Amino acid sequence: MATQQRRERERAQRETLIVTAAREMAETDGWPAVTIRRLAERIEYSQPVLYSHFAGRGAIIDAVALQGIAELTEVFRAARAGAAPGGELAAVVQAYLDFSTAHPALFEAIFTLAEGLPFGADAPETLKAAFAELFAVFAPLAGDRDPDALTEVGWAAVHGLAALDRDGRLRPDLREQRMAVLLGLFAKD
Repeated sequence: MATQQRRERERAQRETLIVTAAREMAETDGWPAVTIRRLAERIEYSQPVLYSHFAGRGAIIDAVALQGIAELTEVFRAARAGAAPGGELAAVVQAYLDFSTAHPALFEAIFTLAEGLPFGADAPETLKAAFAELFAVFAPLAGDRDPDALTEVGWAAVHGLAALDRDGRLRPDLREQRMAVLLGLFAKD
């Protein structure tokens, strides 16, 4: 029994090592630099060892994305908890924007590269927890509107701003004005 537990622990440690190395490589050199061969070299294991943990590069990116979503959820929770009453939406929106800027490779893994993560009703619990944090700030503003639909539209708006701003497609001098407009759009009727 002890041998089996040790093997399971070592396997989990190797998976963590693989995911951490992939994330670090992506943060440093971008996702195109993250290949199975380079990952194997970096962590000093053979490529077959990586394939024994993950089906391929896409599965590794999915694991990084899940890790990132869990982190983003904690960022949302902290933003909501630290906000003044009535300022929760602004705090979460700002946290989202800051996260996308501070972690561009992670943001890309979550929202662009992850292929094996279903969103919506079939989403893993990690994704549902992140959505629940967004729901917590948008739903109270719904009034007569459907709170789920409002949350999805709110998320889409915030995400669009984050992605466009992160990619340098929006004017930096209008960040504060964009935030005010966004918050005004979702004010309770």
